[in-house]
Amino acid sequence: MTSIALAVAGSDSAGGAGIQADLKTFAALGVHGASALTALTAQNTLGVDGVHVVPPDFVLAQMQAVARDLEIGAIKIGMLATSGVIEAVAEGLNYFPGISVVLDPVMVAASGDILLDKDAIATLKSLLLPRAVVITPNLPEAAQLLGTREASSEGEMRAQAKALMALGASAVLIKGGHAKGVTATDLLLDCEGELRLEVQRVKTRHDHGTGCTLSSATAAELAKGASLREAVTTAKAYVTGAIAAADQLHIGKGRGPVHHFHKWWPRG
Repeated sequence: MTSIALAVAGSDSAGGAGIQADLKTFAALGVHGASALTALTAQNTLGVDGVHVVPPDFVLAQMQAVARDLEIGAIKIGMLATSGVIEAVAEGLNYFPGISVVLDPVMVAASGDILLDKDAIATLKSLLLPRAVVITPNLPEAAQLLGTREASSEGEMRAQAKALMALGASAVLIKGGHAKGVTATDLLLDCEGELRLEVQRVKTRHDHGTGCTLSSATAAELAKGASLREAVTTAKAYVTGAIAAADQLHIGKGRGPVHHFHKWWPRG
């Protein structure tokens, strides 16, 4: 049976992040991708020029349409933009009982552009955080969710992950890509304890869509039946390979995308 995952997220007109990155990741990992668009962005590798939020009732309609027809194995949630969209997505999840949800709390683009209204953070925490099998914040996102400063050490990352679990998250994969150092370390805290995922940091400016790719890769593996720890381990390896191969691509004038199909495309 074909594994299917649903991405609920915004669109990236340059194709490097958001729904486009999610669907590329699903395809690369052998999973059929369905989608529910929450927002359209006018953006490229240099930044975000504009955001058009999809009406919440139409976000819900997309999720309902998918639920009526497709056997979804996992759901990845990304950019949500407003409280109204978050409320619609929370209602939409009722049509997917028992399905694993990966929540990537997208708040700010790599360019610094705001992708989630500040007054929507509380709605995200109350309606979606407790319903996810795992949330995948980077360091700035974890700090915003907790209303504190960014973690600057693994000890602080661990403490913030525990604080997010105390708010209702079942598991937290806190990503250390924004930290300094020769290695990039992510920490997964779940009911089993802690899993440390460390790789050599790749020197490249082409890392657009990294967070979207990691969360959608995790959802793809969950859709195929992997355990959470298996899923995040495979996802970390996949995104590391995609970053390492990013310089093979020549896309845009700014921060280009990671190479989602690095295992299949010829080197160029």
